[in-house]
Order: sequence, then structure tokens, then C-alpha cells
Amino acid sequence: MTQSALPVAAPATRPPRTRFSRGSVALVSAGLILAAVTVASVGLGARDISALDIVRILLHPGSSGYDHDVLWTERIPRTLLGLLVGAALGASGLVMQALTLNPLADPGILGIQQGAALFVVVGILFLDVSDASGFFWLALVGSAVTAALVYLIGTRTNSGNSAVGLVLAGVATAAVLASVVTLFVVRDEAVYSSLRFWSVGQLTGRSQILGEIAPFAIVGLLLALPLGRTLNVLGLGEETARGLGVRVERAQLASAAVAVMLCACATAAVGPVGFVGLVAAHVARLLVGTDHRWSLPLSVVCGAVLLVGADTAGRLVLDHGEVQVSVMTALVGTPFFVWLARRRGTVQP
Repeated sequence: MTQSALPVAAPATRPPRTRFSRGSVALVSAGLILAAVTVASVGLGARDISALDIVRILLHPGSSGYDHDVLWTERIPRTLLGLLVGAALGASGLVMQALTLNPLADPGILGIQQGAALFVVVGILFLDVSDASGFFWLALVGSAVTAALVYLIGTRTNSGNSAVGLVLAGVATAAVLASVVTLFVVRDEAVYSSLRFWSVGQLTGRSQILGEIAPFAIVGLLLALPLGRTLNVLGLGEETARGLGVRVERAQLASAAVAVMLCACATAAVGPVGFVGLVAAHVARLLVGTDHRWSLPLSVVCGAVLLVGADTAGRLVLDHGEVQVSVMTALVGTPFFVWLARRRGTVQP
């Protein structure tokens, strides 16, 4: 009896060890890549700073010199902002895709970016807002209001399938808001000039709002990371999730609120940057599978790597000036996304 039971027990213990090993290796590898990208972001640009000089300046923050000023006033804040924004987009992209059961879900499809843009335009037109800090708060409020509106419309109009309802409501809301923004912008040249710098999606000149976005982004990330098990259960279907004791509507609302908060912070801080959340979530699933307990933290790291890496590359591709980070993520994300679409069977949320 004992001997016949031994062969059965061994396979039952292998899958957890395999998943743990695979997820651990992926996270450690991504963490090492993130460290390398961070060092490159701090050291490379119009003026390169060697790794030894970076260490020396970090160990002696009270010293003076041009490299010291560049590092502390521009490179480090910009890199930290890029890490936060990329991590926020990575987490929110995966959570949105998991909730909507749609591998194409992102802030643009759900209307969050358009809501942020509308509130920024209204602030410029009627409140004379022209500074980055004002844009941040307007975009944050606009994103939150739009997300709440999309949730209410989606859950009321398609109660039988709330995931599909949210996507349809988001697409319709995004179309309406985009039309309103266009109507406002084309009527006022000053509004167009002011909005142009925010809407292009860039880290240049945005480091001054790091202190404002950091608390929201950090809290959002801390709330998002424990959602892996909940997303796994919700992925089994609403009826199954209820059978397992999960309050589906409450879990969906809480997860969506975290995703919206992260998207709002990122979009408000640097403008709309495409493909980061979308690609980071798919890369995470390709590396560790569909278990959100592993793919969610990995998507956070992948988002940070992608955004900071794209921003660093944007400083180096031109002899003079730099390419905005949104353009660089599009150059990287578009062909990758086309390849993913051809292999869509491997990237289901």
C-alpha cells in the first residue's frame, strides 16, 4: 500500500516547485535588467557620466560641480519618475486586462486618458492653469471621474457580462470625450499650444512633480501587488468565483479602482504613453504564465524597464535633442504587439 502511493505523491509536488522556480528566475532576471537600465538612465544623455563618477557623487551629495548638478537636479528625479510611471502602467495594464478579460485593454480603450485630457483642456480654458502641477491634479480628477462613469455605464447596460460592458462603455466614452477635446482645442490656439506639451507623452521637464505623484503611485502599487490571487479567482468566471466565496462586484470594483489610480497618476504626470502597460502585461505572461501572483509583480518590473529604457534610448538616437518617450515606446511596442497579435493564443489574460 505504501509503495504504490509513492509514485502518485511525487507529481503533485512538482508543479508548485516548477512555478516557483520559473517565477523566481524571471523576477530576479528582470530585477537585474532594471538595475542596469536605471544605471544607464542616470549616466547616459547629452553628457555621459561614468559609473565611478555616479558612485562618487552619490557617496558625497554635498559636493559641487556640473556632473553633480546634472545628476541630482535632472537625471535622478527623471529616472525615479520614469520608474514610478512605468511600474504604474505595467501594473494597471495587467489588472485591466485581467478584469475585462480583454488582452487589448489599456487606459486609452477604457477612456481614462481622454478623461484626463478633457479636464486639462477645461482647466486651461476656464481656470487659467498652465503649470505642470495644475495639469497633474486636473488629469488625476479627470481620470477618476471618467473611470467611475465608465464603470457605472458598463455595469448598468450589460449586467450579464460586466467585462464586455466595461469595454463597450469605455470605447463609447473615449470617442465622445475625444470629440469634445478636439472641439475645444481647435477653437483656441493658446489651448492647443499649452496642451501640446502635455499630450505628447514625455519625461522631459516633468521631474518637478515627482513629489506629487510618488505618494499616489506608491500607494497604488502597494494595493495592486496583493491582487494576484483575486485576479486568478475572477479569471475562472463570475459564477465560479462566487462559488468560491468571492464577492465578485466588490473585488472587481476594488481592483478597477487601483488600476485607475495608477493609470491616472502615470497619465497625469507625463501625458499619454502607449504600449507600456499593454506590452509589459503580455511579456510577464509569456515569461511566467497566467498566474497573476507572479505575472503582476513581473509586469510592474517590465513596465519600469520598458519606460526607462525607452526614455534613455530617446536621448541617444539624435546628435542634438531627444525623442519623446511616447514615440520610443511606440517604435518598440508596435512591431512587438503585431507579433503578439499573431500569437494571440499565448497571451490570453
